[in-house]
Amino acid sequence: MNLKNLMMWGLIVVLVLGLFQMFQNPKKTMVFEKTPFSEFLKNIEDGRVVQVEIKGNDIEGILSDGTAFSTYAPNDPNLVEKLTSKGVSITASPIEDKMPSFLGILLSWFPMLLLIGVWIFFMRQMQGGKGGAMGFGKSKAKLLSEAKGKVTFNDVAGIDEAKEEVEEIIEFLKDPQKFRKLGGRIPKGALLVGPPGTGKTLLARAIAGESNVPFFTISGSDFVEMFVGVGASRVRDMMEQGKKNAPCIIFIDEIDAVGRSRGAGLGGGNDEREQTLNQLLVEMDGFDTNEGVIIIAATNRPDVLDPALLRPGRFDRQVVVSNPDIVGREAILKVHIKKINIGPDVKLRTIARGTPGFSGADLANLCNESALLAARKNKRIVTMSDVEEAKDKVMMGAERRSMIMTEDDKKLTAYHEGGHAVVAMNEKASDPIHKATIIPRGRALGVVWTLPERDKYSHTREYLEANISKAMGGRVAEEMIFGHDKVTSGASSDIEMATKLAKDMVTKYGMSKDLGPLSYGANEDEVFLGRQITRQEHMSEHTAKKVDTEVKKIVDEGYQRAKKILTEKLDDLHKLAKALLVYETLSGEEIKNLILHNIDPKRTEDNDDKEESSALGSLGLKPKPAL
Repeated sequence: MNLKNLMMWGLIVVLVLGLFQMFQNPKKTMVFEKTPFSEFLKNIEDGRVVQVEIKGNDIEGILSDGTAFSTYAPNDPNLVEKLTSKGVSITASPIEDKMPSFLGILLSWFPMLLLIGVWIFFMRQMQGGKGGAMGFGKSKAKLLSEAKGKVTFNDVAGIDEAKEEVEEIIEFLKDPQKFRKLGGRIPKGALLVGPPGTGKTLLARAIAGESNVPFFTISGSDFVEMFVGVGASRVRDMMEQGKKNAPCIIFIDEIDAVGRSRGAGLGGGNDEREQTLNQLLVEMDGFDTNEGVIIIAATNRPDVLDPALLRPGRFDRQVVVSNPDIVGREAILKVHIKKINIGPDVKLRTIARGTPGFSGADLANLCNESALLAARKNKRIVTMSDVEEAKDKVMMGAERRSMIMTEDDKKLTAYHEGGHAVVAMNEKASDPIHKATIIPRGRALGVVWTLPERDKYSHTREYLEANISKAMGGRVAEEMIFGHDKVTSGASSDIEMATKLAKDMVTKYGMSKDLGPLSYGANEDEVFLGRQITRQEHMSEHTAKKVDTEVKKIVDEGYQRAKKILTEKLDDLHKLAKALLVYETLSGEEIKNLILHNIDPKRTEDNDDKEESSALGSLGLKPKPAL
């Protein structure tokens, strides 16, 4: 009950009480003039009093000229005799018959009216309403109606196979006879599975925009609250809403919040989340059929979902929404670039080729960042240079030019990154170098960035070994140039990456000759799923030692390969380090021309002479002569 309703009810009560007062005490319409008692006695003596009404000590009467009066009389036993002797008409009434005033009635009834109003308010709250006082068992599913900002299938790109799967569901809802005449039945549910940012929720919004049926949306976390049984109650209420609006679509985002595998209790118990999941399982495919209600769910953790939830009859189809390939990335860029004022030099194919592994959300962020960078520079259009700068920012982190580095730090960073680059160029299986920089970015003091020429879905042993030796190139360069005692902690992330790759080669990929093609992966199951306690370890203590030995062997081999390459290509290392000190950032093409063809980088704007002098001077070189 809102404030408007309360005011209306209050007005009705006031009017009823006013009418009651008016009809019950019509004499109150006469105006009585207050008269002193002494004057009242004088009027009796003069014979001016015609009639009186005595109510205890209150006297009301009418004079001979028609004037009404009232007075208060003390206890006078001779008063009646005086009135009778003068022939005055006397009426007596008890005090109890005195009707209370309107204000008196209101004050006396106010507590009762207040209690009645509060009772009505809470009863209405308990009866319905999702946000009511007792409405926590009601479903929080919202009926989506996007009048503005409507998303259609035209706004979804790069996931054509997933679109085809859900388009079939929409077509079934629009024309069910097309499928039923061949014996097909409507799917119970579809599960959208894929990494974060691939467009699962966007695809669901497109389904809502394309379908002409009611579309309910709810999050998986909305089922779980502090009260016991609330989740199951909300599932029941949600399905009831669906049945009333059938045919309809119910979208549950992040279903892993409620659909995790059962058995975490380890010995039973009455787990609230399990109750909710059990109710969802029954509602989706139980004794009670929900014809015309399609449930679409999205998750990026299909590994933790309960097997009973994934079987056909509940989720009839699992739609994989993966990261897009180069064609998909170009299509996604075309969608997002429409909102940006771009220049003629922006090549979407080039951007798509340079962003392998990017999801749809990453590409949307890239387009937005390029627009923000162009706006920061007061440009009217977004150029290719803005896009490239935004790509570097997204992939490698923002530049930290304010970070003060000494000449020794710059020199060490240049040789470290130069070591990575030289090894990468001389490893046949390594990805081509895209860019190298000694400008601090993100959490790194420098970056050598390699990009694959095409999308890769599996990796060879040769490729993994090349990556390990490339990671070791920085540490090897530090040792060769500055000595064993001058090695820094800057290679920690490289060592971590190389160790992880080597461990995966031994334990997951079966690339160890001694241990063979077996899986030695550690028990990485979630503790709350109740599996870690009951499952045995994958390897014995003796095998774990052999794994450690093999991992060290692979990393040492990568280290020796990097050392061999840098020993043979020491001149290239010096050359590249000098160039990095002068120019700070080099593209892959510039590095290739410098090392293979001895062509110096050409820049429209060189650094200041002072900076060049200091950088080159640290290497014992002379700066360029002034023109």
